Amino acid sequence: MILVDATNVTMARPGRDLFRDVSVTISTGDRLGIVGLNGTGKSSLIDVLIGNREPESGTVRRGRDVRIAALDQNPDLGTGTVRDAVDHVDGESWEIDAVLGKLGMDGRSETPVAQLSGGEAKRVALARALVHPSDLLILDEPTNHLDVDAIEWLEARLASYKGGLILVTHDRHVLDRVTNRVLELDRGSAFTHEGGYDAYLEGRALREAQAEQSEKVRANLARTELAWLRRGAPARTSKAKARIRTATELVNTRPDAPAREGSLDLHFGTPRLGNDVIELRNVSFAHPGHDPLFSLVDLAIDPRERLGIVGSNGTGKSTLLDVISRKRKPTSGSVELGSTVKMELFDQRGIELNPQSRVWEAIVDAPKPEWQDVALMESFWFDSDAQYAPIELLSGGERRRLQLLITLAKKPNVLLLDEPTNDLDLDTLRVLEDFLENYPGAVIVVSHDRAFLERTVDDVIVFDGGGSVSRLPGGYEAYDQLRKSGKGATKASGGNLEQTAPKNSSTSGPKASVGRSHSTIRHELKANEKEMAKLDKRQAALTLELEAAGTDHDALSRIGGELGEVTGRISELEEQWLALSEELES
Repeated sequence: MILVDATNVTMARPGRDLFRDVSVTISTGDRLGIVGLNGTGKSSLIDVLIGNREPESGTVRRGRDVRIAALDQNPDLGTGTVRDAVDHVDGESWEIDAVLGKLGMDGRSETPVAQLSGGEAKRVALARALVHPSDLLILDEPTNHLDVDAIEWLEARLASYKGGLILVTHDRHVLDRVTNRVLELDRGSAFTHEGGYDAYLEGRALREAQAEQSEKVRANLARTELAWLRRGAPARTSKAKARIRTATELVNTRPDAPAREGSLDLHFGTPRLGNDVIELRNVSFAHPGHDPLFSLVDLAIDPRERLGIVGSNGTGKSTLLDVISRKRKPTSGSVELGSTVKMELFDQRGIELNPQSRVWEAIVDAPKPEWQDVALMESFWFDSDAQYAPIELLSGGERRRLQLLITLAKKPNVLLLDEPTNDLDLDTLRVLEDFLENYPGAVIVVSHDRAFLERTVDDVIVFDGGGSVSRLPGGYEAYDQLRKSGKGATKASGGNLEQTAPKNSSTSGPKASVGRSHSTIRHELKANEKEMAKLDKRQAALTLELEAAGTDHDALSRIGGELGEVTGRISELEEQWLALSEELES
């Protein structure tokens, strides 16, 4: 059964088209993922399919009596309680309570919606969409503000949904496990990929390879025609004139600019970080009149830290990040920063932006941007037009990207990220991951994005929901295995931390470090391997020089001496490599 059929739909925003002539049909059983860069019109397309907005051109037809349930970016929950917001859709009472519980809103059904945080409101709106009897379910970034357990439950729920599904998400695991077709919006055009996330990546790579080959053919034709023009055109017959027009078009034609140029190269000017970074001593925090979120936490951060903070919603992860950044004062204990620390926090709310300001004005504190400022904005894919666009015209994802750029442009050497992947597109996430891999400072991340954690952190701090906090070596994979084993975070301590329970308290925290972090050891391993590779090449070159020296005793002495030094250094590095590998494994 066809649920919705869009034909040649076009949408624009002031100054440019979002997309042109997009056609898509959704039938019962379809699982469509919509992907694309921030600002390409993903949410606008959803609004058109739902009927919230009329397209600039084209038609949208919906099946007769098709019931649509939707989660949009800015849901309206009304003025009543959580139950009022969900219950008006005539869902089953037991199902409403069960879904709210799975989404981390258990026991909150009588809470006025006016008292909810932004993340809680999004979860309530998601619950409303899920319990609404529907034939077509449309979800815009449903995993934002969900913890890992809730995301995995949502995956299973969507996999069993019988109707048609349209999903906008940056969560690569969800795309891979739930969708069977992907619609990619790219520079005003739409491309359909049959299959899940892997099919989208393959299709996009193939399209870019074909574009590169087409440009090579065009360039060769252009050179041939240009040579013909320079030799002097023959008599101006109609045939010659046509060829001149063709040659002119070939010479003047340029391939479509890449969706994004450059790389996220914001390491320049980052101040050196000394050995003393951040140390938490016996840190506890409790809101007035409530039990402690965490107690007696001891934590030392080293210069190459890659630390994730994981656990269920509401257990204190963001609060710990606020305490580390000194945004909040601990109830007890101390937070000490090294003298070289330059720290920035990118939190879930982001930096306040003036909607009337232009993009460059949010980054540059000067009458106009200098060339360095322009290069910086372009490195984060704000092109010349976007740099002068009013912030109020940016999409939600573009604003989030701008907020991240402002944070990174301050050149911190300690970077604290609280749910940084929310509302960012897939391209931004991949390049941000590459950026963090080579970042010359310490990184601490609160995130529920499994793919992001897998790529960016070496150890995790685990909040188990009962006040217990512990450090777990091995990154997200180790945490995921522990979580699925049902052992709980209290068993998580290991490696370079020991865990002890504070007296007269049910909570516990990571205690003083007796070793070095995985991040530091891995960094030293990479440096060791890089130096060893250079010396291997030098050793090979010196060996050839030694063979070519023949009976030149001076050359033999000089080359032999250097070769001995290089060989000795390689042996030292091999010993260091073995020691570092053993340290990492232990």
